[in-house]
Amino acid sequence: MKKIKYRKVIPLVLLGIIVAMVFRSVIFASYVVDGESMQPTLNDGNLLMVNKVVYDLTDVDRFDVIVFHANKQEDYVKRVIGVPGDEIKYKDDNLYINGKYVEERFLSEFVQASNGKPYTENFTLEEITGKTEVPEGKLFVMGDNRDNSLDSRSFGFISQTQLVGKVDVKYWPLSQASLSLGK
Repeated sequence: MKKIKYRKVIPLVLLGIIVAMVFRSVIFASYVVDGESMQPTLNDGNLLMVNKVVYDLTDVDRFDVIVFHANKQEDYVKRVIGVPGDEIKYKDDNLYINGKYVEERFLSEFVQASNGKPYTENFTLEEITGKTEVPEGKLFVMGDNRDNSLDSRSFGFISQTQLVGKVDVKYWPLSQASLSLGK
């Protein structure tokens, strides 16, 4: 009798393992943060779960934390600042999108702690890219550590085809675990 029970259970366990592996590899990807460009939100060595299918179902939102292919060897994690059609300007540590002030709550305590020194240097989108607005199919991205981030201020827009996905979960170290890194 015990052999019959095992014969029924083993295929179910194997099927469960296969489904879990497919689910993990197709829908999610695990990443390790390398560097300081997203501090204070993400630190070097943090482990992230990236949702690879969310942008097949919905549009990219401003302030989403994303992973994208920077080149054939490297993927970067940055925050979306501008989406198609946006005009972007930074003045006196304030972000203006389409002429309106937009609060960056995720940076407020660090802007205050910068002791009068600008946390984000003044710029306009046109000064950086030569374009007055973010083109269709492109994104303007920045790291949260504005003094130490290789981002769209250096390399320009990224194409939405470069997206790996949205960072949904920071799960290591456990003391810093969080489910949402946006706004």
